[in-house]
Amino acid sequence: MTNTILNFQTATGHEVLAAAGKKYLRPGGRIATDKLFQWANFQPGEIVLELGSSFGYSAIALAKSYHVKLVGIEKNPESVASARANICAAGLENQVEIIEGNIFNLEAISGKFDYVLAEAILTMQSPSGKAKILAEIHNRLKPGGKFLSHELLASDKEEQIHADLARVIRVNSTPLSESNWITAFATAGLQVEKCQTNSMNLLNLGRIF
Repeated sequence: MTNTILNFQTATGHEVLAAAGKKYLRPGGRIATDKLFQWANFQPGEIVLELGSSFGYSAIALAKSYHVKLVGIEKNPESVASARANICAAGLENQVEIIEGNIFNLEAISGKFDYVLAEAILTMQSPSGKAKILAEIHNRLKPGGKFLSHELLASDKEEQIHADLARVIRVNSTPLSESNWITAFATAGLQVEKCQTNSMNLLNLGRIF
């Protein structure tokens, strides 16, 4: 356990898991993340923008494994401090930078990127929030750049799933069906090249232990 003290009457699901020591708070776990990285075919020196960098674990893994440069944006000051400490401990200060900021203000980040990475970020947004972030992602990509997305899928009953998730994990989580995700991307000018679905591993008891 970490030293974080939580109010279990109000804490969100991901806050509880993080306080328990879980490092990767992604719906499909590292399996889905590794699949995204495999598809990306990163080349050394390419630049990645990561949305919601949390403690910097994905950024560190990317920098170490693929020798890319990475800019991460994270709004929680404590997470930013932890991420920067983890990056320093890994000796990657020259490859990875974490910016304290809001994913709704990506226009504040200068430059264009070869990739934008967002895992379990869009699911948590309203329809208008999804649209705004996706439009900004499109604007931040270089010509031919790729958006790597790892989100929750609602095969049907989107409204019921939204209501149940909001009640249980206390987050405005709004998964979409596959067709609605693809439509949201297309509306922002993004064309889906690869898509794969699998079970949600985040709450797999064996993986948690």
